[in-house]
Amino acid sequence: MGVGIGETLTISAGNSTGRDADPSVMASAATGVVKFIERQRGDVDRIFGNAGMSPEMAGLPTLQLSLSSYCRLFEESARITRNDNFGLWFGNSFDTRDLGLVGYAALSASTLGDALNTLIDLFPLHQQSSSISLVKSPDGLVRLEYRIVAPQIIERRQDAELSLGMRLNLIREAMGPSWAPEEVHFEHPKPEAWREHERAFGSPVFFSQPANAIIFRQQILKQMMPAADSRLMSAMKLCLERLSERRDVRSSITDRIRSAVRARLPEGFPAIEGIAAELRLPLSTVQRELHYDGLNYSTLVENTRRDLALSYVRQRQLSFSEIAFLVGYSELSAFSRAVRRWTGLSPRALRAEVLRSQG
Repeated sequence: MGVGIGETLTISAGNSTGRDADPSVMASAATGVVKFIERQRGDVDRIFGNAGMSPEMAGLPTLQLSLSSYCRLFEESARITRNDNFGLWFGNSFDTRDLGLVGYAALSASTLGDALNTLIDLFPLHQQSSSISLVKSPDGLVRLEYRIVAPQIIERRQDAELSLGMRLNLIREAMGPSWAPEEVHFEHPKPEAWREHERAFGSPVFFSQPANAIIFRQQILKQMMPAADSRLMSAMKLCLERLSERRDVRSSITDRIRSAVRARLPEGFPAIEGIAAELRLPLSTVQRELHYDGLNYSTLVENTRRDLALSYVRQRQLSFSEIAFLVGYSELSAFSRAVRRWTGLSPRALRAEVLRSQG
């Protein structure tokens, strides 16, 4: 049975600690977006209405927004302003101080390494169902990795680009405005205006990668922060902890499986044994958790492929061969058969209908 164009295409993963709970993000992460939309000559009320939000909510320092609505806000901003790199340039212009308590806590750290670790430690209080980490490698390089792990949020390109832009600006507080990383990686496919990304970050940018990441040399972690203030940092941490009287929304094992599958799809159909090994879980645990959520592994992979493919087909710059590769099909013919199974349409007819519905 095919999936109609107007139907909901995402799958909600179960969570034994909070099933169907919507993760949140502090509204401070949207500080300045109304003025940014206006500068792009966008319709603020229409954009916020499509995202299910009010413009007055953006930037309020202690308000929690739905993370899915927040991501939709920036996807709608890019679509309606016709600025495909809306999130890239919003993040590039974002002042770390506008993050509120998290921003001031990080800026008050003694060194850049302490600032990034403070951001990582406090991030669960700022944004749920997401991960941020520092990964050091033997070659002296460090990856500051970020990703949303909530499986129901499929379209998150704009969030990834603005989030790495925000992290870049924190590093530049210590290193200066002209500092550039060694490389920048994004999970999503290469957009049409990808050279703007290299201009924004001042470095080579690679797409369709396993994680969103800023890559830099380890020695800069020792750089002193210009606004170091240990007392202010402690006060900001305490305020955040007291404000964080929210229910615990941890990512379930099923969420983690889906996230690992999504990252591995360009390699082909990921073997369940490899996913279990990556998550450091017994194969029996992976199978049991999927069973509890009413899924088997093949269905989870199929649903993940479908959701991503139906998102990618909206992106005109991606050929069907590229989309097939990104969702794990080695042959275009196999991808075409899958699209017909999901929607009853060929990839070409599906794209025409989607683009026509978008106006």
